[in-house]
Amino acid sequence: MLEIFLKTLPFFALIGLGWFAGQIRFFTAEATAWLTKFVFYFALSAMLFKFSANLDLAALVDPQFILAYLTGSGAVWLITFAVAKARKLPTALSAMEAHTSMTGNTGFLGVPMLVVLLGPAAVGPVLMVLSCDLIVFSSIITIFITAARHGKVSLAPIALGLVKNPMIVSMVAGLAWAGLKLPMPGPLSEFVTLLGAAATPGALFAIGASLAGKSAEKPAPAVWLSFGKLFLHPAAIAITSLLIFDVDPFAAGVMIAAAALPVAGNVYILAQHFGVAPQRVSAAILVSTAVSILTVPAVIHWVHG
Repeated sequence: MLEIFLKTLPFFALIGLGWFAGQIRFFTAEATAWLTKFVFYFALSAMLFKFSANLDLAALVDPQFILAYLTGSGAVWLITFAVAKARKLPTALSAMEAHTSMTGNTGFLGVPMLVVLLGPAAVGPVLMVLSCDLIVFSSIITIFITAARHGKVSLAPIALGLVKNPMIVSMVAGLAWAGLKLPMPGPLSEFVTLLGAAATPGALFAIGASLAGKSAEKPAPAVWLSFGKLFLHPAAIAITSLLIFDVDPFAAGVMIAAAALPVAGNVYILAQHFGVAPQRVSAAILVSTAVSILTVPAVIHWVHG
């Protein structure tokens, strides 16, 4: 356990450094926004393209894995949604709380950290988790909020959102490259490797710097949502991947570790975009990220220790 904690510590130390730089205003909110944009559109996209382009597609698409993740995550979504409705919250807010409770920071934290800690074999499972979050659950929250507000669902904003997401575009491009079995020219390989190398420190620093501008308002909902993300979500995924569906043990461990990650920053972007409880989501990101310093190493130790 101590060894795993020490291995994850540098990743969280980078987040802490970013938070400190933002807290003392050495790194302003504007600088954080531009760094996040660089990581999102360039560095992380290069890393995802490189990972995807070198995957074995036949081994990547595992229906049992996908069903286990969707079932476990869907169960947490429904539990959180039901609890929110029991508290008599509006449908849009209930859906946002549900989305917050099971959407982890797989892109900015999971891809860089889990691949380093668990090895290259973790790439495929991590990308499958990221794909499910970006394609399935991001679409669901958009559908719920749109339907709650307008009484109807338009597929155009959902499709446009998927096409404009650089993480999805880079993964699709990489998978197409792998599917066509195209050779990777040396200069292109070195280019995406060099650019992708900036993703890990850039993403972690940006996470920390963005947390400096967040507040812990509405602590009770934030604690509940953090509990759902850090405990209920990995527990549900453990049940579905280890007991219900026939998932490879290593892949199941990666999936559980990914489910244990704190609330994703893009949930706040969605909340702000729709105008649905951005402060509540912000507080959940802050609380879950702070607590995950201890919970993530514990889960990784349990599944791969």
